[in-house]
Amino acid sequence: MLELFSQPEVWISLITLTLLEIVLGIDNVIFISIVAGKLPKSQQNKARITGLLLAVVGRLALLSVVSWLANLNTPFLTLGPIEMTGKSLVLLSGGLFLVWKSAQEIYHKVEGHTDEITQSAQAVTFRSVILQILMIDIVFSLDSIITAVGMVSHIPVIVLAILISLGIMIWSSAGIADFIEQHPSVKVLALSFLMMIGTLLIAESFHYHIPKGYVYFSLAFSMAVEMVNIRSGARKKKSC
Repeated sequence: MLELFSQPEVWISLITLTLLEIVLGIDNVIFISIVAGKLPKSQQNKARITGLLLAVVGRLALLSVVSWLANLNTPFLTLGPIEMTGKSLVLLSGGLFLVWKSAQEIYHKVEGHTDEITQSAQAVTFRSVILQILMIDIVFSLDSIITAVGMVSHIPVIVLAILISLGIMIWSSAGIADFIEQHPSVKVLALSFLMMIGTLLIAESFHYHIPKGYVYFSLAFSMAVEMVNIRSGARKKKSC
């Protein structure tokens, strides 16, 4: 192990993979923050940490069965030009769930159905939130591990990158969740981003590969514009 980390290229791959894991984990953190926000304030932080811990457990579990992951790309059903694999089904189900959940949240937010929101909030339980997080964790973990294995051949480096990125995500998750809840327009933007990710997963399940860099760039650009709007609004309030 010490000999492995004495090589400069290993440290470069560790830093690169850690940054990539953080970027790939942004959508996971946003989803967890929004879903956990349905719970009472006293349970939200516990749900976020539990969700992120489940994510890292899922990643490590998938990492232990790398050979099984390779078999997920084996077609078991052909529909014309489309070949369905195990990975395709996971991506399709996860994408449909993300689109449905995001569209539902945006509808309630935009239409302002306060009675429905209150009733749904009362019906939400800690277990139901964790189950939703677990389902989407599986999809994001699959994508994350396949990317990591394709980049780095040393398993200890991948494990360390996952653990470091988890620590950073846990540290930042509370701040991200509070910021999303305090700014309704940012919440709608975050939900729209999740809907885009869901659409991307559906397209990928049918073997239409769209570079994720486009999605992350659009989020970063939209967020930058929204920050300008928030700052401008705050200045107007002060001047009044």
